[in-house]
Amino acid sequence: MNLQTFITEQIEQKRDKFIQLSDTIWENPELYFEEHKSSEYLCKALEEEGFQVERGVAEIETAFVGSYGTGKPIVAILGEFDALTGLSQQKGLAHNQPIVAGGYGHGCGHNLLGVGAFAAAVAVKEYMKQTGMQGTVRYYGCPAEESGSGKAYMVRAGLFEDVDFALSWHPSTTAYVMNVSSQANYSVRFNFYGRSAHAAIAPHLGRSALDAVELMNVGVNFLREHMISEARVHYAITNTGGGLPNVVPAHSEVVYLIRAPKKQQVMELYERVHDIAKGAALMTGTTMEVVFEGAALNLVPNTTLAEIMHRNLVAVGVPSYDELDQQFAQMIRGTFSSEELNAAFAGLDEETAMALKDKAIADIIPPFSNKQASMLSSTDVGDVSWSVPTMQCRTTCWALGTPIHTWQVVSQGAMPIAHKGMLEAGKVIACTAIEAMENPDILAKAKAELEKRLQGEAYASLIPTHIRQPRTTTTA
Repeated sequence: MNLQTFITEQIEQKRDKFIQLSDTIWENPELYFEEHKSSEYLCKALEEEGFQVERGVAEIETAFVGSYGTGKPIVAILGEFDALTGLSQQKGLAHNQPIVAGGYGHGCGHNLLGVGAFAAAVAVKEYMKQTGMQGTVRYYGCPAEESGSGKAYMVRAGLFEDVDFALSWHPSTTAYVMNVSSQANYSVRFNFYGRSAHAAIAPHLGRSALDAVELMNVGVNFLREHMISEARVHYAITNTGGGLPNVVPAHSEVVYLIRAPKKQQVMELYERVHDIAKGAALMTGTTMEVVFEGAALNLVPNTTLAEIMHRNLVAVGVPSYDELDQQFAQMIRGTFSSEELNAAFAGLDEETAMALKDKAIADIIPPFSNKQASMLSSTDVGDVSWSVPTMQCRTTCWALGTPIHTWQVVSQGAMPIAHKGMLEAGKVIACTAIEAMENPDILAKAKAELEKRLQGEAYASLIPTHIRQPRTTTTA
């Protein structure tokens, strides 16, 4: 029996079910740690497929684990399903038209990610049933990847201690294996509290919390000149203190996200940002409160698993795109700037970039590379990769050049091009999982590689020890 053919048949038999589930999650976008509908849709789908589901793991209401089988080896297939704020968008349009003004939207394709991973778990289960392969396949329902780092809490709670390896994927504009490192990150809210007063009659009686936020941001912007070039510091002012200039703002809030290649670099940079915040409070006569938001470690690559996943990516092959797919992709690309179009080829080898130069959809799989690249973004998959050998792939779900966290991603997220990439990812993950489960030497090699890469450093969560449960968006 050809493995890729078998897995393809299993997933294609249920393609309508997978597509409907993904579209349902797309239609019900929810923010971090509030994905109650999305998590329950996936839990019920797992139960319908014969998985035993444990809800509310790691003291997180929207985190869950679905298991099938018994004993070793154990593969963890990671699924996500959180959305982003401000990206509400009607599907299938090449112009920005929100469903709800200022509403949520799946601007990173996690509706696809969660269901593609689910499809993989179902296919592995079917293989186990029909072949008698021993082991356990687990689907990990992981909330709050975008903010809050749900997987970090799940790892800290010991949910991966008996796992042999983990697999996942992410929607993209090209198909490749993510044998890369990433940035570790740390996110906090800085609340400044002052004293309100009439800005004209008695400004001397006021202490402006907004002034503190602005001074902090100025200080951090000067800090940028004196930090490593790979680091990134982002902020968003989430409370300006009110809408009337003749009232001195008594409360203001800013959220910071700090990134660097290594966890120690992140924490050192955070301490400097924290000192700037304390200075801003001193300068304005305000008080300052720090509220932890989330943290994630850097990804640890694993070439052993990457080579297997790439081989299966090539064997499964890219989907077929019809004329409607091509026309829609061209329309979407018409909304991009020249700078965005040129950025589509960043990181690709020269031959692949040239072959895709005049295409709207990437239908080529780049060759495998052992070059250890590093992406400047972050993911809480990093925490998992410190605990067990972990690998991810990407598949083409969007028009070539589509920048993530945009309305264009949401518009494409419930269209055929996205569905095709989602199902392709499910096939690749399932084939990779089975190949590794049936070959103890692969798992032993992958574990030895992880141990070598860590160089004796044990996993240590960046989540402060006194933080037991994550904050939700409603309490933020």
